[in-house]
Amino acid sequence: MAEDLHALSVAELTAAYRDRTLSPVEVTTSFLDRIERFDPELHSFVAVTRDLALGQAVEAERRYANGEHVDRLLGVPVSIKDAFHIKGVVTTLGSLVHQHQVAKTDSGVVRRLRASGAVFTGKTNTAEFGQSATTDNLLGPDTGNPWDVGRTPGGSSGGAAASVAAGLSTLAVGSDGGGSIRIPAAFTGLVGLKPTAGLVHDERGFRAMTDFVSAGPLSRSVADARVMLGVLADRHYQRSTPRPGLRIGYCASPEGRPVDAGVAKSVEAAARALEALGHQVVEIDLPIGDWNDVFGPLVLDDEHRERGHLLGQYADKLTRYERSALRAAQQLDPAAAQRASELMPVFRARVDDLFSAYDVLLTPTVAVPAFPLGERPSSVDGRAVDQLWGAFPFAVPFNVAGVPAASIPCGLADGLPVGAQLVSMAGSEALLLDVCEQLEEALAFDQSMVLERWSGSRNEA
Repeated sequence: MAEDLHALSVAELTAAYRDRTLSPVEVTTSFLDRIERFDPELHSFVAVTRDLALGQAVEAERRYANGEHVDRLLGVPVSIKDAFHIKGVVTTLGSLVHQHQVAKTDSGVVRRLRASGAVFTGKTNTAEFGQSATTDNLLGPDTGNPWDVGRTPGGSSGGAAASVAAGLSTLAVGSDGGGSIRIPAAFTGLVGLKPTAGLVHDERGFRAMTDFVSAGPLSRSVADARVMLGVLADRHYQRSTPRPGLRIGYCASPEGRPVDAGVAKSVEAAARALEALGHQVVEIDLPIGDWNDVFGPLVLDDEHRERGHLLGQYADKLTRYERSALRAAQQLDPAAAQRASELMPVFRARVDDLFSAYDVLLTPTVAVPAFPLGERPSSVDGRAVDQLWGAFPFAVPFNVAGVPAASIPCGLADGLPVGAQLVSMAGSEALLLDVCEQLEEALAFDQSMVLERWSGSRNEA
């Protein structure tokens, strides 16, 4: 059993705790030992909070033993993206500038997870200030993908995703301002969900991509994501069966952008699976072509406001991509940011109109499988793409739209995971979770390959 603890779901863990067949301390110790053994190869954590985790596990064990009320994540190992503050722990934000900055309080996301009884295994690696869709910074080596450590897990929540995919935590909390939960979920074969704008607050937390960002779960199953989202949003999302005949708007290549053939095949299979479940799948175009007219100026304006001073004081401590963003922010015409603010409600209204005709939208999450570390593709399916967004252009429009969006694994391309992105109208997380879980069961994505790679019985190199 000890070798399989890393594969147990939230429901399985908490049930075993209740009937005393497993101990939160035993499980936490097992996860911490796995981190010590495997993370030197993955670099998913920037800090392991061993003493904190064991203290939380002891308290969870006491509460189970006393038959006290059980919170939803009591004793469950959860990793925390290093964009959220844990009191008494350094929050680096993926930057040398903050490598010694100890948080004085929990931010809102961490406070709710702590109140739910979660056990914090550590802080996971992130792109500097969340400003890249890969997880590389100047703090140390790039985070590797558990399916192939020479490839990226995506970003900016790449450490979070790697920690779950390799079984170093049961759940992870990430943040998504332009795809930073869904991109890593797609690249690592996980479920990742970005909630409706404003549903999950991170009071007294880090600010970046402020108009678009939200905390959300990364997990191996929709059921686990459902539990964490409920905690983060202070709600309960009970599963129900989606009514048959939902109208699914399927766009195989949003904006006509190229998609890797293997990715396209797997997402097409997801569309056909939804049809087999009794839903009406309609191929559509999406009116999202001007998303970057909103996103680009508002992100740069935010960076200039929050971190513009760093160029003068700490330029040598910043990544190339953060320096580039701050320099672009210096050149931003204030009128462009004002215009973007005016365009955002127009864009959101246009996307909202889609949901008068369709219950759910389906697209690829990303355009390619995970690529080698440091080698963003310059072409996709034989067509040239820009290196900034070419590999992952399909998530960010729904940050601009402010609607909930999830990625679930739907197959493999070249032996690497593929994600299908499902999107629903603002405030409809319950429907989105139900459709995702129904599709997840129909597709039955096989995670055994990656779980076996990081199993407790794995031979030492």
